[in-house]
Amino acid sequence: MRVIEITSFGGPDVLRLAQRPAPVAGSGEVLIRVAASGVNRPDVLQRTGNYPVPPGASDIPGLEVAGEIVSGDAGAMAAAGFKIGERVCALVAGGGYAEFCVAPVGQCLPVPPGLSDVEAASLPETFFTVWSNVFERAALQQGETLLIQGGSSGIGVTAIQIAKAMGATVLVTAGSDEKCVACVALGADHAINYKTSDFALEAKRLTNGQGVDVILDMVAGSYVAREVECLAEDGRLVIIALQGGIKAEFNAGLVLRKRLSITGSTLRPRSLAFKTAIAAALKDKVWPLIANGSIKPVIYSTFAAADAAKAHALMESNQHVGKIVLTW
Repeated sequence: MRVIEITSFGGPDVLRLAQRPAPVAGSGEVLIRVAASGVNRPDVLQRTGNYPVPPGASDIPGLEVAGEIVSGDAGAMAAAGFKIGERVCALVAGGGYAEFCVAPVGQCLPVPPGLSDVEAASLPETFFTVWSNVFERAALQQGETLLIQGGSSGIGVTAIQIAKAMGATVLVTAGSDEKCVACVALGADHAINYKTSDFALEAKRLTNGQGVDVILDMVAGSYVAREVECLAEDGRLVIIALQGGIKAEFNAGLVLRKRLSITGSTLRPRSLAFKTAIAAALKDKVWPLIANGSIKPVIYSTFAAADAAKAHALMESNQHVGKIVLTW
């Protein structure tokens, strides 16, 4: 099969089209003939040597795929309601940039009706991440206010739509007026250009001084201090990436006085049981909203798999609004 390899740690040009033996599905797994592979920020971090592959996972990058089941554990497939030839999308711990990919049955979801393979491949990584962090760890409730740092990212456009569908008020930050307009078009109630405004002051102003209930943060670093300031009482900050650095200094007194919770997580090394539970929740609560059009995949650009380097260069440029997908 054709795959995209990381030949050495470095820039996008280290990605190369290569040949590898096709994997074989084991117990509890299916083999997917991949039609499309999602591109995510962790893929870039893996390429630069800053996101180690978990033990036992493929060294081939790629955390989400969509395609057709061609073989697998018959018992596990039957128990999950899947069959050979069915179109699925899946979250994987690696190996997604390939023509064939093995996925645990529990991390597969049916392609929602009416979606293309490209659209389906854009779903798993961001939907699993947003559901786990915003709705499980941070327990966002109907009527609460969510602030999303980086609203135009793949994570951001997913979080906007799910949070709005669940009855939350959504504020986002973005790096240009054009991106702010795009976020509002997707359903955000307010968008803050972080290059021209202080997001903490704006968040307080937009909430009549009360602050926001939940913040989804992909920056960390110096942002944490301002996030602590603009959280409401009993507010929750959940950190899922560290684009601003690993260290933060903030007013711990505010954490005490406002009873704040600061948490975070990474998805890739979590257990099969954990990811299977998220998949079940998504199928029950979110997949119907995709099927009825309430939530839509946001595809910014597609590239032939052989042009993976161009896809990574676009990701690093931060020009995109939504997802970048490779096609086979």
